[in-house]
Amino acid sequence: MTFRTVLALSAAVLAFSAGTVAVDGTVGTGVAASPASAAELGPDPVHHEPVRVTNAKLKRVDSIELAAESLVFRRGDKTVTEASMRDSRTTVSLLNRLLGTASRTQTAEGDGGACFPAGTTYTWGGAVRVAALTSPAAAGNAVEIRILRETVRSRFGGGVELTGPDGVQVGDDIRTAIRDAPKSDRMSFGSADARAFQLLLEPGWAPQHDAASSPDSRGTGTETDTSTPSDTDTESAAADLGTNGVSALTDDTTVTVLGSPMPVHAKRTC
Repeated sequence: MTFRTVLALSAAVLAFSAGTVAVDGTVGTGVAASPASAAELGPDPVHHEPVRVTNAKLKRVDSIELAAESLVFRRGDKTVTEASMRDSRTTVSLLNRLLGTASRTQTAEGDGGACFPAGTTYTWGGAVRVAALTSPAAAGNAVEIRILRETVRSRFGGGVELTGPDGVQVGDDIRTAIRDAPKSDRMSFGSADARAFQLLLEPGWAPQHDAASSPDSRGTGTETDTSTPSDTDTESAAADLGTNGVSALTDDTTVTVLGSPMPVHAKRTC
């Protein structure tokens, strides 16, 4: 496998929208990107209390961290606000308010590949890409997020640093972290002279029990499935899903993309 092939395969995981994905992370589509606001999102199937933060406080944000299950907006070491990745409306709204109105592309199910979900993709400054899914994924996420650069300019004129857990950024050399990580948290692609890695930075999106058999499931509970899968079936399903969370993709040992959800060692392709 050549390194160009590895990058193409990695880009396919990150694309979110129909079209040809270039090695630099840009997306070409047959549908022109257009400005969008959070109001254009469909109804969020998961109900959350809205995040309330004033523009004055948001203006002070100087960094955004992509955690395993949320975006954390910070000023220095202080958290200004946090957006759950189970809440697409709040995530897009906060980013629009801080970074300006995003460009937008629509994705029908299967566009760009058999496993691509339906939804709307929002991109800010070529640096932050959010795919708001039409329906939440099995893991529970309503969005998929990719960080493509180390900084992005806010609508207020200042720079905002973009990081993953422990301050990891696009452009960082993480060879030590790759070397020291357990094999369960890293994947290697390519050959000795054209290497690429995926490294799990923070786990998240732990598999949940079937909602139909949960006492907290919606409805009357009179139609609950009482069947219990065998331990072998459960372990096999967990192994197929790999370990989910926020990961870094690298060119050699230099970070090129941060993303969540992005499982390692997942055997299922969809």
